[in-house]
Amino acid sequence: MYAFSSQTSTSQAYQGRDHKQKTKYPSGIRLQVTTIVSSVPVKSRYIMPPKRKGDECGELNSRERKKLKVADARTIAVQSVPSGSSSGRGEQAANATPGPSRTAINFDSMKGLPATLDVERFTEARAYEINAMEKAIKSAKESSTHRAWQTLPRHLRRRAASHNVRRVPLRLREKARAEMDPAKRKAHGGARPKRGKAIQMTRTESLLKRQRDKTWLETHIWHAKRTKMENMWGYRLSVTPAEKAFRPSHRASVHGSILHDASYYATIELKGPQSVILTTLETCCDPQGSGLKQCVSGSRTCDTHMYEHDRWPLGLIGPVTIIWQPLALDSTAGEVRTEPKRGSKRKGKGRQVAAGDDAALDPSSQARVVWVRAHPAVFEDVFEALKKSASHALQANKSKNPTVPFQIEMNDLRGSVNAFEIMGPKSSQVIKGTLSLAADDEREDFKKFWKALSDLQTPGNVPRRMVIGFKVVDPRLKFPPQNSKPSYPDIPSSSAAPPSNLVFPTSLTAQSDIWDEDQRDRLKKPKFKKKDLDERRSKLVIPGTKLRALRQDDRIPVMLVQRSLEACPPSSPSSSKLDKAQGIHGWTLLFPAGWSMAFLSSLVYTGTRIAGQRERMKQHFEAGIATFPVDYPTSRACEAASEERATLEREKWERTPPAKRANWEKLGTRSPWRADWDVVLGLEPTQPGVSTDERLVTTQREDPPAAAGVQPVPLKASLRPWLLRGPKVPSILSNLSLDPPEFLNQINKLRERHHMAQLGRDVDAVQLWRTALAMVRVKMVGRGVPNDLASIYKMNDIEARKWLAAMRHSASAGTNDDEAPNESVLGDIQAAQEDIIGYVTTGDTSLSRGEGFALGAISVDQYLALRRQAQRLSQPAVVVKIRNRDATVSRVAYIELLDA
Repeated sequence: MYAFSSQTSTSQAYQGRDHKQKTKYPSGIRLQVTTIVSSVPVKSRYIMPPKRKGDECGELNSRERKKLKVADARTIAVQSVPSGSSSGRGEQAANATPGPSRTAINFDSMKGLPATLDVERFTEARAYEINAMEKAIKSAKESSTHRAWQTLPRHLRRRAASHNVRRVPLRLREKARAEMDPAKRKAHGGARPKRGKAIQMTRTESLLKRQRDKTWLETHIWHAKRTKMENMWGYRLSVTPAEKAFRPSHRASVHGSILHDASYYATIELKGPQSVILTTLETCCDPQGSGLKQCVSGSRTCDTHMYEHDRWPLGLIGPVTIIWQPLALDSTAGEVRTEPKRGSKRKGKGRQVAAGDDAALDPSSQARVVWVRAHPAVFEDVFEALKKSASHALQANKSKNPTVPFQIEMNDLRGSVNAFEIMGPKSSQVIKGTLSLAADDEREDFKKFWKALSDLQTPGNVPRRMVIGFKVVDPRLKFPPQNSKPSYPDIPSSSAAPPSNLVFPTSLTAQSDIWDEDQRDRLKKPKFKKKDLDERRSKLVIPGTKLRALRQDDRIPVMLVQRSLEACPPSSPSSSKLDKAQGIHGWTLLFPAGWSMAFLSSLVYTGTRIAGQRERMKQHFEAGIATFPVDYPTSRACEAASEERATLEREKWERTPPAKRANWEKLGTRSPWRADWDVVLGLEPTQPGVSTDERLVTTQREDPPAAAGVQPVPLKASLRPWLLRGPKVPSILSNLSLDPPEFLNQINKLRERHHMAQLGRDVDAVQLWRTALAMVRVKMVGRGVPNDLASIYKMNDIEARKWLAAMRHSASAGTNDDEAPNESVLGDIQAAQEDIIGYVTTGDTSLSRGEGFALGAISVDQYLALRRQAQRLSQPAVVVKIRNRDATVSRVAYIELLDA
């Protein structure tokens, strides 16, 4: 309902106000008309009580003037009735007041209505009201306080939307074009400066020119518009979304779904006899687990660590994932092995031939295919380790069976297989709603799995590392997708019974045509572009109907692998007792190259968030597991990353004024840029206050004396610091009285299981013991947040008892004990340099725990000493002190082994 005010009231509202500047406001705002009563002074109605100091002067500020201007623009003027007019009812007609119409309409009768209506005379009589309405509509549009691009949600706003209408959605472009100043409009898409035809460069050539020193992923342009990009490991990768996404990304991984393009991971293919491939992997992989033989059927993947050939536990390269191709139903042990392609990298001599009678009786001589997926930072090292191990395996096989020649073919599949990591409890519904099966699959177990996929509350309910293979149609045909809605049936009476829809991993459900190289090459480029599909969609009789898959449409083979980020499975006997953080579960979707954008557009439309390197690292951090390469000290990839980070931080520190940067000498930080593991292990003497910057040269000609309590390893020691990782680490370090000979004995027992020689002849037990590092979790007892490169210190029994008493006193706030140790006083005690036992590799505030949390590495020798101290103090966990590199206050924390 509109309210009308007289012209007199409108003019009064403008008295005494400055309206020299006329401001244009965009259109599109709903007209709002207010009622102004003429008997009350207009000015007094808009003046608010003074809210700020200096508002008592009576002058209107800019906010009030703007409010008056908007209110006047939304008021419709009404023509006043002159006094003495014969029309009306005397005094009431002369003093007409604005407001809603009070005309009473009798709907029961047509009395009072004229028989005819003269349009011209009626228009002339109502000309003033019509003009007032048009002016009010126009002024209300111009008085709007929001531009067209300001009405959009934040995730649709673009920086250039204020001067480029193409940055605004189609429905708002006309409005944005009207708001734009004609003199400042830019002619986008105009002709470029003419160049000679001989030097003209196409768009494809220009994009390829920008990839000379790095490689772009297929989704690079999409990510470059929405995320911050950096050069990493030879690729141009997404670091973090441009919008504020730190907490939303964590919530998506815990309650929703989040996607990360992991196509930069390298894939190495091994082809050859099963026995030779197993021997190759055993001599360069971690021998602590039994996953290598469990995943031979191809129903599960194997997550392990890769080492240099025959050097375990030394020579750590990094984590890898091993996937075996499932055996076909009609495969036999005596089938003819296929020859490798030309130009492929091969190891061994001779050509593959049909297996003889002896080989036909041995099932281990079957030709198998294995994929090894590794981080791009260690691709060359992993390839060389596999190459060397394959050579030794072929030599050993030749000495046993000289009449049966075998060979192993190694192929580099980088750029042939893409991967998406979809994490979160809703990832199953996202995959089920986005992907459509190509045809009716005859496998009963797969039908059972696909039907139950939408009802999964979390991917952690399926068996770990389960592999599922199937074919899907082009996801662009079903765009836009709809998430599959789960159904929650009634809880059965017997909760101990397993659910009926649970599918166990088998080699039959893992069958997929993605292993076929010919199919991957054929699908490298989709048959139809998006333009062709849009043209087919425009010819549909009913708009919005999904396209039906035709015979000529592509069928894409995919592989779905269950992925869990958790310290240890809940059923594991070595599960964590100190850290109770929940794991993050999801899926890894493998598909042929050339289809990343087709899958990405559909997956993102479902509401799935995008994760960069920072979000992926935070997923590992919240789950309490190590991230490669930053949490793998002593490895080559970690050393390279640490060196690059130290260079950047040192340059930033040097650019900062001395009054605004940390003084490492006064803080007592010996190594502010990178972890000094030689000092931690006692391989290098410590001197308080001496910097380790390589640009500073000492003035002493002789070696400095060793610090008290630290005995450096003799100079003839050839071992460098190395990291002990694996599921058997808790059992190896379970004995508190473990000594170097017993430690070497347990290492040799594990080496013998994988047919490796013992280390006793080449490596000294004492040197091996003193140079070993172990990864630990750091849980703060009270206050404090450990940061990266924070120092981990040990304490004597007296100081540890004081800290524990202070923690108990702070926990019991109701007691008043003046003799109890003060936490602040204990934190100000400066720790000695020789008390440092490790460093924090990744530390921050944990969103899932609500407190400070960190991952670090300490000396194995010092860890066992702290275990004995905790036993003396009757403590369930090891107690240490943590001090950030730019802080003077130390905090107490508990630590436990990362592999526990």
